[in-house]
Amino acid sequence: MVDLVRDAAKDAVQAPRSVGRGMRLSSDLFLTVEHAIMIALGVVLSLTALLALGGAAVQLWDGVVGAGNAKTLLAIVDRLLFVLMIVEILHTVRVSIRSGALTCEPFLIVGLIASIRRVLVITLETSQNMPGKTAEPGHGEAFQAAMVELGVLGGLILVMVVSIYLLRRSRTPPGTAPAGA
Repeated sequence: MVDLVRDAAKDAVQAPRSVGRGMRLSSDLFLTVEHAIMIALGVVLSLTALLALGGAAVQLWDGVVGAGNAKTLLAIVDRLLFVLMIVEILHTVRVSIRSGALTCEPFLIVGLIASIRRVLVITLETSQNMPGKTAEPGHGEAFQAAMVELGVLGGLILVMVVSIYLLRRSRTPPGTAPAGA
């Protein structure tokens, strides 16, 4: 009977070790797979950023040679802001690999850049439809929709800027000024 109780106690002590070891092995495996996927994502994002930057350089050269107009300039700025968004996402991937934690500030910055890109596009499209042109049917509704979208984007930009400020402020110790203030 004593041997039976001793064996049961021994099994009870060894069971958590085997479960703990299995959990550790599966956790390590998933972490390795996660890092491999993040590295592959980083490589693809890097190539995408390089291709987009090359495309922006070609557009810039074509604009300089062909005396580009405002639409060409907007396309170049739009492409460069796209590259900036990819670089911010790449930064987020790099930080995530190093720290093992996902922070929300880089996503707010990407959202801010995307919103600014959209504001620029709406502004150019609206300005190209306005000067010296006669009012076409449906133009008033399109203009009104563009103004509503600009208002919503303005509010969204304000919310994201305040969110970034509050995030940075919450990370600084009391009595010190937040970065960028």
